[in-house]
Amino acid sequence: MSTPRLQGKTVLIVDDDEDILSSIDLVMRAEGALTATVTDGNAALAAFDEADPDAVVLDMMLPRRSGFLVLEQLKKLPNPPVIVMITANMGKRHMEYAEDLGVDAYLVKPVPLQRLVETVVRLLSGNGRGDNGTPHEHENAS
Repeated sequence: MSTPRLQGKTVLIVDDDEDILSSIDLVMRAEGALTATVTDGNAALAAFDEADPDAVVLDMMLPRRSGFLVLEQLKKLPNPPVIVMITANMGKRHMEYAEDLGVDAYLVKPVPLQRLVETVVRLLSGNGRGDNGTPHEHENAS
């Protein structure tokens, strides 16, 4: 049996859809990750301080504070986590804005769970960015 790919890593999952949240939580834990889950942007920042995650899976459209505002806050930190933004919004303008804020990957829902895990694993291993620092992930994930 192989070692879970996220063993020893902590992942904060932020989504206001309980079904999506629990599905992502389940698959990340199956890969060995410790997880924390929250359903709004303000709770995401509070949970970040408590969980000190290696990676954040972040929905764009959140109550109380948007995913963009959470992304902006987290990327200002001295040692920011890997951030994978997931969204149902296919607009190029939103993707470009997220990239300008420093998102590590931008995936359009519905995101296959294995693809999401592979993206997080790759980014945490340091193999997710191109030479120019831009994310490799930003196409429709279907």
